[in-house]
Amino acid sequence: MQKLIIQRGRPAGTTTYEAGPAIAFGMAVRTARTELGTAQETLANLAGIERSHMGKIERGEHMPNLAMILRIARALNRSASELIAATEKNLQAAANATEK
Repeated sequence: MQKLIIQRGRPAGTTTYEAGPAIAFGMAVRTARTELGTAQETLANLAGIERSHMGKIERGEHMPNLAMILRIARALNRSASELIAATEKNLQAAANATEK
């Protein structure tokens, strides 16, 4: 009988987050940033995040952890609950669009 080899880590091509909420959160951040008239690089510096990572967050390619969400909210002069509420609205809008 051959021993089963189990590899550590996640399988290739899989993600550790759900794309829908990540995209909705990224849209909320981008909307808030553009309302302020702030450049992505400036927001990243204020939040203590690499600019390239901020771009990935806004595109929904990365889902930030709670500490990073709090830093982004502070940099946007908003509460984290405002960003989450905007994220929920974006998710609902996306769900409504797919139903039609």
